[in-house]
Amino acid sequence: MKTIIFLCAILISCISAFSQNSLSGKMTSQDGNPLPGATIYIPDMNKGTVSDTNGNYKLGNLPNGKILIRYSYMGYISRIEAVEMNGAPVILNITLSQTAIEAEEVVISGGYNSTQHENAVKIDVLKIDPMELKGTPNFAEVITKIPGVDMISKGNGVSKPVIRGMSMNDILVLNNGVRLENYQYSSHHPLGIDESDIETVEVIKGPASLLYGSDAIGGVINFIREKPAPVGTLQGDFSTSLFSNSLGMTNNLGTKASGKKFYGGIRFGNKTNADYLQGGGDFVPNTRFNELSFKADAGHTDKSGTFNLFYEFHNQHPGMAEDEAIEQISERGRTTEIYYMQLKTHLLSSQNKLYLKKYRLNLNAAYQNTELIHFGEANEYELQMALATISYEARLHFPTVGKSEITAGIQGFNQTNTNLNDRETILLPDASTNNYSAYALIQQTLFGKMKFQAGIRYDIRMLSTNATDNPDSSNYRASLDKTYGSFSGSAGATYPLNEKLLVRMNIASAYRTPNLAELTSNGPHELRYEKGEESLVPEKSGEGDLSLHYHQPHFTIDVAAFCNVVNHFIFIAPTGDTTSTGMYIYQYKQANSLLYGGEAGFHFHPSFAEWLHFETNFSHVTGKQHNGEYLPFIPASKLQSEIRAEKKPLWLFHEAYIGFSNETAFDQNHPAPDETATSGYTLFNISIGAQIKAGKQYAFLRFGVNNLLDKKYIDHLSTLKEVSYFNPGRNITMSLYIPFGCELINNKEQ
Repeated sequence: MKTIIFLCAILISCISAFSQNSLSGKMTSQDGNPLPGATIYIPDMNKGTVSDTNGNYKLGNLPNGKILIRYSYMGYISRIEAVEMNGAPVILNITLSQTAIEAEEVVISGGYNSTQHENAVKIDVLKIDPMELKGTPNFAEVITKIPGVDMISKGNGVSKPVIRGMSMNDILVLNNGVRLENYQYSSHHPLGIDESDIETVEVIKGPASLLYGSDAIGGVINFIREKPAPVGTLQGDFSTSLFSNSLGMTNNLGTKASGKKFYGGIRFGNKTNADYLQGGGDFVPNTRFNELSFKADAGHTDKSGTFNLFYEFHNQHPGMAEDEAIEQISERGRTTEIYYMQLKTHLLSSQNKLYLKKYRLNLNAAYQNTELIHFGEANEYELQMALATISYEARLHFPTVGKSEITAGIQGFNQTNTNLNDRETILLPDASTNNYSAYALIQQTLFGKMKFQAGIRYDIRMLSTNATDNPDSSNYRASLDKTYGSFSGSAGATYPLNEKLLVRMNIASAYRTPNLAELTSNGPHELRYEKGEESLVPEKSGEGDLSLHYHQPHFTIDVAAFCNVVNHFIFIAPTGDTTSTGMYIYQYKQANSLLYGGEAGFHFHPSFAEWLHFETNFSHVTGKQHNGEYLPFIPASKLQSEIRAEKKPLWLFHEAYIGFSNETAFDQNHPAPDETATSGYTLFNISIGAQIKAGKQYAFLRFGVNNLLDKKYIDHLSTLKEVSYFNPGRNITMSLYIPFGCELINNKEQ
């Protein structure tokens, strides 16, 4: 009893110690004018507000310790300030300077709430701006704007990200920080991310096993949901997009609100697309797809912590453009009736932060369930599986001691794969996977301005499967029991040589265990028969990265190079044999491999023409086995450029712009043994958009044309190359975005 009373006394003292913490101030421009409507946001608390008509702001119920605050206003350089709260109100007046060049962002995928320049790991941030909307029904295509990021595609409805030549099982995809577990092992399966409420995308280029374990050997893509509404407001939006090429439509409606402590939101979305038109005008049979999504979230934040609950449902129906479907489909349509997939995913996650004096404890857990069905002829089930995953994490951030920050944590997940209803094909056996890990990170400031980061991690993974069929059957697979364990780690630093030039260096080791598909596959999958190999061993990777960032008020330059040695690299390749029905047999194999390359980018905003922007970037990667053969799914070298003119007030229009862009893919003359060489191509795109104001209501309208010249081309990473179809031709788009909202609480009362 005495112990309980003692612990309660400590807890009460912790809470009272920061009960008076508040942050207030005034937002002004470099000319001293107030900035009404500026955003003040604390990423770690998922909490923010906007300045009032006089530029004043206030946030209360803040914890003790160091917090990062991001101050931003459209057309101005964002500022990121670190404030030490110690129980007393803090007044912080902020002056922002005008700019057309985007400043660094706060990133959360690197283990700390730090800025891009402070993080030793290369993290790119793509802001999904609803004012620009999108010119494609394929959201994965949007993230290929980041140099070094590409996609494997099977039409608009099926795509997979590629980071520096690594893809599928070697890339970990996070849905708002939760590892996505929905049968991502195959290039024939869609990504399964609904973009309706995605605000930013963070991409870690290179091994990230230290933070995320196996499957992050090639990098991480974290799709981060939109922030809650500013305190005291209700916000909502409706958007719709039309696509001529696929006769497609995307609709979305969402609303969110925040009080002083509670906040929440809800969102609905749907997509419908017919078979797309390839360059030249012919349709590609069974590339149609339809999707429905529903999302809801609720949260509570106060001086003791932040507590969030998220739910998401995603229902996808992509067609499969395979031989049987192509032979039977003679008319263009949008309804999936034969040879298609159905993926239903439920994701429930809880993400919480507790503030205990200067300690911060993250407690996260998630449950997700994906049901995958392959249909053949109408209403004919070929396979049906369900993948259920429980994941969890506890991460403790220790108080800053001098110039050192230490973080330690544990992670784990428990997963089961179950075949349902005794379908004809059992591609993967019933199985369970359990993973447990522990890690520690340290960030140290050296020599006054060098940020040094290092860490170590250990994982243990246990996989067991049930036997399938009987020993006399050709489909028999004996049960497996596998246990893997491995250390991983990284060390790196960022160092500003001066106020304009930053250098970043990092070395990392990573590993990936063979997954269920690679160990046990034995059955027809799309156009081929896939066989696993139970003797596969874990991949081991060691990568070195070097990057430079140079910025001036009117231009920035980024250059990065990497070299990644991957021992026992796992890939699937043809065996040269066929089944009795004539299907080509593919089998998972391993080889020691090397990937190397880099990216370069340039952003120019001339001082003599403040309305003009020019951006260009180049990326290249080479992937080879040690025997001299090339690896599969290595993208061609690409050069992307965009020139954009903006005009803020233009008659009835505000924030009007027109942009021209082009993408050049060079010849890919180094195919893997199961691939063929691919010719290069150049595409041109144009877009125009503006903000239209009617009274107090704004609307954003965008028109665009992708593949303006209706070019016939095949990207090296298009799996439709197997059936001799081109990528999409000309696509005319129109998008409308209408925000709405009102104030619930006066900002001064917060």
